[in-house]
Amino acid sequence: MSLTLENSPSVAAISKRERVRELMRTIGMLPVLILLLVGFALMTDSFMTWQNLSIITQQASVNVVLAAGMTFVILTAGIDLSVGAILAASAVVALQASMSPQWGMLGIFAGVGFGLLLGLVNGGLIAFMRLPPFIVTLGALTAMRGLARLLADDKTVFNPDLPFAFIGNDSVLGVPWLVIIAVAVIVISWFILRRTVMGVQIYSVGGNPEAARLSGIKVWKVLLFVYAVSGALAGLGAVMSASRLFAANGLQLGQSYELDAIAAVILGGTSFTGGVGTIGGTLIGALIIAVLTNGLVLLGVSDIWQYIIKGIVIIGAVALDRYRQSGART
Repeated sequence: MSLTLENSPSVAAISKRERVRELMRTIGMLPVLILLLVGFALMTDSFMTWQNLSIITQQASVNVVLAAGMTFVILTAGIDLSVGAILAASAVVALQASMSPQWGMLGIFAGVGFGLLLGLVNGGLIAFMRLPPFIVTLGALTAMRGLARLLADDKTVFNPDLPFAFIGNDSVLGVPWLVIIAVAVIVISWFILRRTVMGVQIYSVGGNPEAARLSGIKVWKVLLFVYAVSGALAGLGAVMSASRLFAANGLQLGQSYELDAIAAVILGGTSFTGGVGTIGGTLIGALIIAVLTNGLVLLGVSDIWQYIIKGIVIIGAVALDRYRQSGART
């Protein structure tokens, strides 16, 4: 008996190991973000300037919003590959609605509402028909991209007098509206996930959907909610993108945005298997993607190599997720 006790880890050692793991989960990829900032600052003088940092935060804003919605979905062990296509379709709707002389500001609500509607379609197919999220949203990616082109008559919708252009081009006390919106989305998402019953249910469904169902949680309601959130935030991202460009089209706008959003979420520590992750980690992951993209452009790296490097980052993010999971089981 004494031999067994000697060979077993002490309670203090186990507690210390758990504290280290908790610290690693809390810090997440922040050291990587700091290393990228320092590295690019040393490699180019134009990186660590106020103007360039402002550009980075604005460029990251749309991805932050999309990644926040993706976090809700991945926490339930799902995936939403259609957010880029939803963004394109919603941007077209927002621009078309903005053409009304008296009611142009309704374009904001039209864009977000249309994204919400498309998200509910995804959620309904997954929650009620029990179809795999990957298949549903993969099909939706193609269908909604076609819908975006159909709504725009396969042309670029342009409004030089866009009434909500201030969102993409103005600031409040020096802080761009895009950044304000992104921060607001992060704060609201954190509150929902950490301070509401729905947040607890989202983590429960992601951790073990069958156990969640047996405990009385309406899994269908949770799934419908997270895909609706993802769609609505894609619609908000559409309004943000359209306000910067004064234009929208179904062919190019939003291309590959879903990959950046997924990479940001996984880099931020949210597990593909569901039930584990934080919205703060997603914010750090999105900033890593934005800093990496901006730094490579400043260094003159060709867009071909940028795609290759981003792909490696995504693969590395998934590998990191597997490493975290294997570490959690030891």
